[in-house]
Amino acid sequence: MKKVVILTGAGISAESGISTFRDSDGLWEHYRVEDVATHEAYERNPELVLRFYNERRRQLYSVEPNEAHRQLARLEQRYDVQIITQNIDDLHERAGSSHVLHLHGELSKGRSDVHPDLIVEVGNRDINIGDLAPDGTQLRPHIVWFGEAVPNIEPASQMCQEADIFIVVGTSMVVYPAAGLIHYVPRTAECYVVDPKEVPVSRKVTFIRDVATRGVRQLVDKLMQDN
Repeated sequence: MKKVVILTGAGISAESGISTFRDSDGLWEHYRVEDVATHEAYERNPELVLRFYNERRRQLYSVEPNEAHRQLARLEQRYDVQIITQNIDDLHERAGSSHVLHLHGELSKGRSDVHPDLIVEVGNRDINIGDLAPDGTQLRPHIVWFGEAVPNIEPASQMCQEADIFIVVGTSMVVYPAAGLIHYVPRTAECYVVDPKEVPVSRKVTFIRDVATRGVRQLVDKLMQDN
């Protein structure tokens, strides 16, 4: 069974109503990165940071997976599918995808700020001051903030090395280390990019210049026919 590795970014969840960070009407128009997405911000004003992610979590549980998420799950009928996502939502899982690796953490989880491996499910609940991790320390969002290491980049790199087909959906390919994953993909692999915008890539790819819901459906239809 051919192995399909898919790298997804904010563009795949935007059509579900999840605010992106970098578009003109995105989250960074209302919040400064330095205030909500760094460890320094958390140390300086933990209430603000927790409130920001509580808002994101509430928004997540008010939306549903879209056609692009569902189509990627459909690929599992004929392919060994691994999804690497930069998104912190759980829309891939809720759409039915079985193997999802989150590079930047997950909104539905919290963790210890002292022992990063102590991770707990919080679901759609808020995280507040006084909520404790299993080690008794303050519970923080299970999010990789700017300036922090990306622990899942190594397993993601390994997945890319084994890809027969590599697909990029809804990511600008300018934010590292995720943008560098394409360099691990074998030269023999088929590569596709689904995005209505120009996406800089340093190898030969097939572009599908459309929004995720339409572009992914078109690509999945083709791959299902090919196999």
